[in-house]
Amino acid sequence: MNRTCDAVERLLGIMERLRGPDGCPWDREQTLETLRPYVLEETYEVLEAIESGDPREHREELGDLLLQIVFQAQLAKEQGTFDFADVATAISDKLVSRHPHVFGDVEVRDAEAVLKQWAELKKKEKQAKGGGKSVLEGVPREMPALARAERLTEKASRVGFDWPDAAGARAKVDEELRELDEAVVGGDPRRIEDELGDVLFALTNLSRKLAVPPEEALRRAVGRFIQRFEFVEAELERKGVAHGRATLEEMDALWDQAKKVLHSA
Repeated sequence: MNRTCDAVERLLGIMERLRGPDGCPWDREQTLETLRPYVLEETYEVLEAIESGDPREHREELGDLLLQIVFQAQLAKEQGTFDFADVATAISDKLVSRHPHVFGDVEVRDAEAVLKQWAELKKKEKQAKGGGKSVLEGVPREMPALARAERLTEKASRVGFDWPDAAGARAKVDEELRELDEAVVGGDPRRIEDELGDVLFALTNLSRKLAVPPEEALRRAVGRFIQRFEFVEAELERKGVAHGRATLEEMDALWDQAKKVLHSA
């Protein structure tokens, strides 16, 4: 425990020094607004580190993300609103209050019951603060749309607004695709956009029902696209075909070849 406390105290001290009169000019210029993009960037780098499976990289990226928390807490401390200890205390209190089955005498059957209890407790907390009118509250508007759609459908499912199984969600995808086809035939750009959005939303909901994170599934698909397209480019270069000179048929054939080669690799 002392090692952890010493490490945290050292980090907080370094951050305070960087923001001090004799500190770093760049760090002293930062505000909560200027730090916003770094929070998102560091979060994505943590996700990449997890995907890499390298513990050292994971540790380093978690440190970079922690820095953003410490940095913002230092700014708040300077403004007299809160400090890092308040942040740690608040989340500790929240964890205890939302786990009465661990820190109290409440009994729960399984993980699903824990999620429902969490949602109920969270709603009560929000109601006490004047909110909590909808179970959908608390999902940030600035989240990427794919992740936001997943979280919203997950929240709705906790109060029973959900398909009983993946089959219902899959049928909904077909329904939305038919409506998109109709919109394309109609030619109304606004309706096409709306129907395409409904298809993406339905696919996100299906991903959740299949227990496949849609963001991760799309990230992996993007990775496969890059690998296969680079294979196509390399083969065209090997054959002496200049960029933009290959026919679609040639590229399609190489794409199919890439799928076989890379899948077996």
